[in-house]
Amino acid sequence: MSQTTIELQPQQSDHLKSHPEPESRLQPPPQLQLTEPPQNSHQLQQQNPVQPGQQLLNTDHQEDSVCVKHQRLFGLLLGFFIGTAILGLVYYIHHGLHAGSRNNAAHVVPCLSLACQWAAARLSMSTDPFTQPCDYFVSTCGSKRLLLKSGGRHKSHGILGHSQNLMYRSAEKERQNKRDHRRLTEDTNLSRKAVLLQYLRGILETNHSSSSSAVQKTKDFYRSCLDTRSLEAAGAEPFLRLIQKLGGWAVSGQWNKLDFNYTLSLLMREYGTFPFFNLYIGKDQNETGSKRTKRYIQIDQPDLLIPIEWSNKTQKSRTKTETLRPFLASCQSYLAFLGSPPSMRMLHVGTFISLSSELAVAASPVEYRMLKGQLYQRMTIRELQSLAPAIDWLGCLQAAFHPLSLTEDDYVLLHNLPYIIQMSHIINKWLHKSEMGNSTLHTYMVLNLLHTLMPAMDSRFSETAKNLSLALGNTEEEVPRWKHCVLETKRGFDSVLTHLLSERNARRETEEIIENVFFAFISKISELKWKDQKSFQTFIDKVYTSPPRLWSSEEISDEDDLDLLFSEVTVSSQGFFSNYLQLLSLWQKRHSKLLAAQTEAANTLSVTPSLVSNGLLFPMGMFIPPLFHPTYPK
Repeated sequence: MSQTTIELQPQQSDHLKSHPEPESRLQPPPQLQLTEPPQNSHQLQQQNPVQPGQQLLNTDHQEDSVCVKHQRLFGLLLGFFIGTAILGLVYYIHHGLHAGSRNNAAHVVPCLSLACQWAAARLSMSTDPFTQPCDYFVSTCGSKRLLLKSGGRHKSHGILGHSQNLMYRSAEKERQNKRDHRRLTEDTNLSRKAVLLQYLRGILETNHSSSSSAVQKTKDFYRSCLDTRSLEAAGAEPFLRLIQKLGGWAVSGQWNKLDFNYTLSLLMREYGTFPFFNLYIGKDQNETGSKRTKRYIQIDQPDLLIPIEWSNKTQKSRTKTETLRPFLASCQSYLAFLGSPPSMRMLHVGTFISLSSELAVAASPVEYRMLKGQLYQRMTIRELQSLAPAIDWLGCLQAAFHPLSLTEDDYVLLHNLPYIIQMSHIINKWLHKSEMGNSTLHTYMVLNLLHTLMPAMDSRFSETAKNLSLALGNTEEEVPRWKHCVLETKRGFDSVLTHLLSERNARRETEEIIENVFFAFISKISELKWKDQKSFQTFIDKVYTSPPRLWSSEEISDEDDLDLLFSEVTVSSQGFFSNYLQLLSLWQKRHSKLLAAQTEAANTLSVTPSLVSNGLLFPMGMFIPPLFHPTYPK
């Protein structure tokens, strides 16, 4: 890709500079003075008698005057002719340019492809994209704030339905929430993320049959998510059957009293539910200066269901009466939906809130933990077992990251060791209580599983969670069902969606664009003036060690690979609850692969490049209409 610079400034030739035109050419021609001629020559001679010699001089003078008159007349005519020519030339050029522009416009063929028409319609409705560059262009808006918020660790995917803890609601977070909410609700604004979701929706809702079983399973999953009528008809029955597989629970009066750590491992492996602590996969931020790409299991405090807030005075988390009341009411509603007898609800809800409050006291916001140096504390699984013995750490981690092999000598990173130690003490205390203590721990895990599966249940549960969030002062965005289903489909079938984007948006042309931009960048750098050759070479070497490339899964090359990857998945076009259970298992298996992966996992919903250790990654989500399409004019 090259660019030609056209100089528009007029330049004089050396000949014109060294031989300027005479000054007389810049002056207008002298005026011709006409005198009244004499009546006849005899009269003239009588009036002006002259000598013969003098008469000869007069004759010569007359001839000179006539010659001068002729020269002046010729100059006048020549000036008139040149002026007329210039005016004609100006008119011709002016007329020719207008005629040429009309002819060129007549010969321009507009782009009439469906992609061009769709892009024109969207762009005509949108506001100026330059007013919100963070939504449109490559930008690091808010990067420092996000780094502080996450403490440098990988943020969890989060569990839909969990209430937001009050201790994270700082003034800056509230302002950011308002900005995010405003962006999300501006449907007429051409947000790249919103457009990408719409584009994925169009792919999933097409009726074109595919020879790939993985693609068909992805579309069936999306359609079953849209079938809210079946969800409402099923009610809570699918979840009650699942509870029976877990040994029942004391709330219904039927409980097989399974081992605590066995139930916890099962929830982590099969259903992506982490009641007492959270698990992440990521690098050690203390190794950012090195070229190591090793990833570690990172253990953090959980996303607590009970609403709490942080007290700067006591440096502890606490619950407030005005927030506990709506939380208590929501828990009672959940038990009522699940068929719990009224006489048993208050007892089980009370013990559940008591256990939740004890765990919440040990939790703390990430800003506090960062100041205390509690992030990225490295230790072996054996050392962690000795500090928090209530959890079977090796067994739980092996279950969560199956089929990877883990040993007690493997290192993990802790993000809140004081919480983990206190959590172990609390669990031990409840385990050694009466039978009610064991049932309370089991009920606590079941209600966390309920919040995990809430997106696949009837609207009574989601409406209850929404009302609780509103009662706690949170702003709720009304998410359309199709958007919710696209996001859920992405969680389990990310690799299929990435493949469909690559197939529709001309992967080869996209890679050519990235390559051309890269080499154009190199050529421009070479034209700059560098302080010394060493600095230039160092910069060039750095650029070539981070080559840009398309962000896609390296293990997926065609549809056969996709079909093999999803061969064990059975998706029904009806029964979204059972499909959602398989999605959670798929998500957890894919999450465990990150521990051994050498490259970053492709994010289908990413719309901005990411700089990683081995290059600059451009996601396929950047190259969709209206910003890019193979049918656009080159």
